[in-house]
Amino acid sequence: MSDEIRAGETLRAIVDNIEKVIVGKRPVVELCVTAMVSGGHVLIEDVPGVGKTSLASALAKTVSCGFKRIQFTPDIMPSDVTGFSVYNQKRGEFEFRPGAIMSNIVLADEINRASAKTQASLLEAMEERQVTVDAQTYRLEEPFMVIATQNPIDSFGTYPLPEAQIDRFMMKVSVGYPSPEEEVRVAMQDRGAVRELTAAVRGEDIVRLRELAGHVRVSDAAARYIVDIVTATRSNPDAMLGCSPRGTIALYAACRTWALYNGRDYVLPDDAKYLAPFVLAHRIIMKHEARLAGKSGADVVDAALHSVVVPLGGVQ
Repeated sequence: MSDEIRAGETLRAIVDNIEKVIVGKRPVVELCVTAMVSGGHVLIEDVPGVGKTSLASALAKTVSCGFKRIQFTPDIMPSDVTGFSVYNQKRGEFEFRPGAIMSNIVLADEINRASAKTQASLLEAMEERQVTVDAQTYRLEEPFMVIATQNPIDSFGTYPLPEAQIDRFMMKVSVGYPSPEEEVRVAMQDRGAVRELTAAVRGEDIVRLRELAGHVRVSDAAARYIVDIVTATRSNPDAMLGCSPRGTIALYAACRTWALYNGRDYVLPDDAKYLAPFVLAHRIIMKHEARLAGKSGADVVDAALHSVVVPLGGVQ
């Protein structure tokens, strides 16, 4: 059995484990796992009560490594996130007290309820995997992932995420309502199911899977297809600002992990077509008149996918 097939089985085992408590949302779970193995972060945006926090907690429980939850409120300070230095009178020196960000998987619950200053404290950690406090830099342990949740409906007491922050999330996903049959299973489920969930893999397994994904082959044609999709978002007349090169890198990495999830050691154009809406749409800034017309970044990505020619040969 090849490494790619074994890696795909491991990834599916992670998804299956999370599905024990997150009913009927396998595509969303697959995307979150793909982002984690790709070294990215996930923003889960949806209405209250559909399982955003449960999904994030189940993902953290499935991976046996450090987990911290930050319940963001307007009074949360940046030092609560990054940590701070305290003077030790006995030793006569300052000691560093780690913040909640010093963990492997960090759940930033209702991130848009924190002030802009507190939100900005996550930027360095999310991009550079390090935290700087009092001119001292502390490296974060791998794997490191931020899973943030926010409610798009309730705007009272919230602070919209700035574009620079949103761009650091590899994917933005929505959970959505369950079907009537699935909701019956949810209602009958034990309320403590997430707490009782056991780990399926360890942190070092995620690091190993990430290394394997880095060896998945991406042909010149497939790489060009990814770049052409991103470039098309920048020339769309409804977009004030298209996807950044960070979006290109994120889509490239996500495609490699998605190929690994499917037991392949090469990327197909279909991988990019499937992942592009989740990786690129939230990075696009729409023109005011386009927003008034009800258009979104997803429409721009959809237009790009329809306009870019899919390579037919030489993708392996």
